[in-house]
Amino acid sequence: MKYVYETHLHTVEASACARTKGEDYIDYMKGLGYSGIIVTDHFFTGNSCVPKDLSWEERVNIYCSGYEHALKKAGEDFTVLFGIEYNFRGDEFLIYGVDKQWLLDNPDLEDRSDRTRIYNMVHEAGGIMIQAHPYRERGYLSEINITPGVSDGIEVYNAANPDDQNARAYMYAKSRGFKMTGGSDIHYFGQPDMGGTVFDHPINSIGEFVMAFQNGEGVPVYKKNIPNPDMDFRPVSDNNDLTETDKSPSLEVFWH
Repeated sequence: MKYVYETHLHTVEASACARTKGEDYIDYMKGLGYSGIIVTDHFFTGNSCVPKDLSWEERVNIYCSGYEHALKKAGEDFTVLFGIEYNFRGDEFLIYGVDKQWLLDNPDLEDRSDRTRIYNMVHEAGGIMIQAHPYRERGYLSEINITPGVSDGIEVYNAANPDDQNARAYMYAKSRGFKMTGGSDIHYFGQPDMGGTVFDHPINSIGEFVMAFQNGEGVPVYKKNIPNPDMDFRPVSDNNDLTETDKSPSLEVFWH
């Protein structure tokens, strides 16, 4: 049996770009064949909707509320885990293995400039940092920042990005020997393509996810045209359009 997990998901409670409440994802994601989700709302350094004029504790409580609402709704047959999407200079990282208490204990965390400092803090807490959509291009971005020195792995499939951008991420990860994840970067219902990471055993905690990933388990998968009932999750590695491209980025690439 295969277990597919969404590793990149945003809720309206904390992400300014999201349209969906945490609790509303449960039945929808079950219907698409997922065994669980990791809620990775934009942190305060990114596209967050959490007010800045509150105390740190109040801000953290709001930030975690989408995850908490999803967890409460899920029940025992669907897994909901906590993560973070942290933005530096347009390069964003999915942080797994930390929790709400870690956020509360680190009120100096809102420092978008020092990647190594954040990376070390995450590792000291037993977590990992995965560079999300490393070759993403958007109108509001002026450059692409690639950061192998603070990456534990690479999100090689992001369903919200074009195939060529995902293929560049895959080629980068493959050339450097990075472990890989896939995810949807879902903000709302009806996204035409979806992604995830599949395991051959259930993942019941974020600690289990981190351990399995570090052990080389988990395969990035994609699902195109989700309204089509005949479509199923398939390995990214089986699709040449997602693993190879000769198209160059239109933005300048900086290596750190």
